[in-house]
Amino acid sequence: MIESARKPEWLRAQLPNGPDYLETRKNVDEHKLHTVCQSAQCPNLGECWSRGTATVMILGNVCTRSCTFCAVLSGRPSELDLGEPARVAESIAQMKLRHVVITSVARDDLKDGGASVWAATIRATRHRNPTTTVEVLPADFRGEQIHLDTLLDAQPDILNHNLETVERLQRPVRKTARYDRSFWVLKHAKSRGFITKTGLMLGIGERKEEVEQLLKDIAAAGVDIVTIGQYLSPSKEHAPIDRWVHPDEFAEWKAFGLAQGIKHIESGPLVRSSYKADEQVVKFNLLERRKTRSA
Repeated sequence: MIESARKPEWLRAQLPNGPDYLETRKNVDEHKLHTVCQSAQCPNLGECWSRGTATVMILGNVCTRSCTFCAVLSGRPSELDLGEPARVAESIAQMKLRHVVITSVARDDLKDGGASVWAATIRATRHRNPTTTVEVLPADFRGEQIHLDTLLDAQPDILNHNLETVERLQRPVRKTARYDRSFWVLKHAKSRGFITKTGLMLGIGERKEEVEQLLKDIAAAGVDIVTIGQYLSPSKEHAPIDRWVHPDEFAEWKAFGLAQGIKHIESGPLVRSSYKADEQVVKFNLLERRKTRSA
């Protein structure tokens, strides 16, 4: 465990400011949207919102799971908001996004895990914003393929599902999720021809050899994109920070992962799942891939 809670210099995030940030905040507030930027206390909120981008969180802002690393509220969610898909689509149009990331809380209280709302949101977004590419970051639907397929049938451009940490720490950190089930989500999406992506956090108690194995497993699963960032504990009630990871180590893990065959890696202290996601649109020719899939 770290000796001091004082953040090192390389973890200083940009403060929210500027007209683009204010416009994004206004848009989010007017459409009564939840964003993971706010709910998960993302350190990049200032940078991303100042660029006019945001990660939208659907299915409410209360999660049925209680992962020890996550700042999102856990408990009993409210009833489904069936008007949400249309509001999300309209908000994306007003923000004029080229690429949008949509995530959600886990809704284990619903028979389909929220898959039908996921599908409606993706379809509404694509109908209202035909040139906007859509990245989705869902939960694991408890391993129910029929529900994952409901989401995938709506044709998102990227399927992102975070592994978060090494296999040994899955149970203490993620509780309800499982290493093998998360890999199943990624492998199934890959088998259906989707670009896949996952995210990891360092500084939560992992060992070097475990990170090496995790990156090897990710490469073996054919995952295309990986994000690696520093774990930041939301409160004293959450899992503690084990160590501050220096930027040089993040660079080393990026080099290691690329050497295993992973196509694209964002690795740094402030990197999060949707960090610079818009830049991946060009690299993976997402709009061209969409045309091919639709043909």
